[in-house]
Amino acid sequence: MTTSSGQNNSLLARIDELLARIAELEGRAGKPPKTPTNSSLPPSSGQKANVADASAKKTRKGRPGVARQLCSNPDVTRDIYAERCDCGAKLPPTGHVVAHAYDHVELPPIKPITTRVNLHRGDCACCGKTVTAKPPADMPPGSPFGPGIVALVTYLHGCQMVSYVRLAEMLGGLFGLKISEGAIANLLARTAEPFAEYAEEIAETVRNSPVVASDETSARVKGKTHWQWTFVAATAVAHLIAPTRGKIVPKQFLDGARPEVWLSDRLPAQCNYAEAHQFCLAHLIRDAQYAIDAGDTLFAPAFKEFLKRACDIGRRRPNLADSTIKTYARTLERELDRLLARAAAATGCGSESSAIRVLL
Repeated sequence: MTTSSGQNNSLLARIDELLARIAELEGRAGKPPKTPTNSSLPPSSGQKANVADASAKKTRKGRPGVARQLCSNPDVTRDIYAERCDCGAKLPPTGHVVAHAYDHVELPPIKPITTRVNLHRGDCACCGKTVTAKPPADMPPGSPFGPGIVALVTYLHGCQMVSYVRLAEMLGGLFGLKISEGAIANLLARTAEPFAEYAEEIAETVRNSPVVASDETSARVKGKTHWQWTFVAATAVAHLIAPTRGKIVPKQFLDGARPEVWLSDRLPAQCNYAEAHQFCLAHLIRDAQYAIDAGDTLFAPAFKEFLKRACDIGRRRPNLADSTIKTYARTLERELDRLLARAAAATGCGSESSAIRVLL
């Protein structure tokens, strides 16, 4: 009898557990999906809407056309004069005026310039020593590719993301320059040292800035997921790739520095690195939009408009007087207190008000 009672109690507990799980899943089913417009999901994770049928598009109202402006400093000018009239008579060479001017833009033929450097040697007539000429400083021995080719390859690969294979094809097709993928790899490897020096200067500028903003996004490195971090200051932006999005990355980057203000989203790994923390208003606007999508009509709509107004004032801040900025700040503080009081009164719970303050 005792064994049967224990089994019943175990089954009842299991039923209660399953019922709670069902209620949780039913609650999730009613929530709106998270998209890049109402959450911190990156734009790449969103699905583009289908393009409307071209036949259904409205005809755009016509407007005056805009022609390309003439070059203010042309490299070459050709003056073409009328020689004969339609009647056959020759026109005098004087008295002509410009009737129409236009530009013709063209690229000159581009081909690599190969310079053969012959280092000669000779015997000294005084001591008999054989002396070999030194290589010119602008064309040292070693790699045959000059700084112009190095700069072009570095730009195309680093900024335009052109692969080694396509770089070799592009340089051969456009410029007639034969270069192997291995040579491209060696060329880019040689540029790493000077770039690393400038990268460290940029990082030091960011570390010493009073206000620093941070963000991260996923990146693929050799087939594995890494994270591209950005640390932004007023005059510099530092980028780095790390295999983690954990707090160890900003901690190592700061190397003991502590800014006055840190700006980021609410990812815990990006918090607690400065005396004050400002949550990204763009992320808060998307969070408010998600609350609106979920059915909140009390707090989220007004809070979203409040954030949008704050962003608008921020964009105009460089053109505003200090007194005007202080007036706006006081107005925004009063408006925020009013919104929080409305939310706290509606919930009737102080903990809810505290949660909203954490959100802000």
